[in-house]
Amino acid sequence: MLTHTGTQTIETERLILRRFEYSDCGSVFANWASDEEVQKMYSEPVYSTPEAVKGLLDKYISAYEKEDCYRWAVIERKSGQCIGQIAYFLVDSKNHFAEIEYCIGQQFQCRGFATEAAKAVIDFGFRKMNLHKVQICTKTINAPSKRVIEKCGLTYEGTLRDYFYMDGKYVGRLYFSILRDEYENREVKYD
Repeated sequence: MLTHTGTQTIETERLILRRFEYSDCGSVFANWASDEEVQKMYSEPVYSTPEAVKGLLDKYISAYEKEDCYRWAVIERKSGQCIGQIAYFLVDSKNHFAEIEYCIGQQFQCRGFATEAAKAVIDFGFRKMNLHKVQICTKTINAPSKRVIEKCGLTYEGTLRDYFYMDGKYVGRLYFSILRDEYENREVKYD
């Protein structure tokens, strides 16, 4: 049975994953929400002003009232800036699975931050939420995201062909997952 805890703070070596706060508005805008390339890969709109980002934060912060809301601001310890976000955006309480989505600002990509955050959220899902399965999907054209998923030990399940229409062409959606017993018995530990 799923245990809903809501979004709790998770600390890793280089990151603090916590609830969004209005004080994050400036770094959310500067680091990722205004970046067309990041938002395109994340399938989200580009936010052209800090005021628009405040509207996004209104949505995120008000959602914390629900016990099944799991969305974290990814805070780099060193700078204190919000460099991205990660969430269980789809939680299926009946079937005990959840799907992760994430984005990291371009200047912070390819430095292991997405992997570090994803591993922490996967661990949270199995240990705190009692999930049976965690899944992550990515676009076929998003090689860096695919590497993150593989580093987290997820298994490729399949591709939904021509799932997204982007820049005048169709792009597939790759599905990956990890089951509780696979997580508990994995060869490479990340806790």
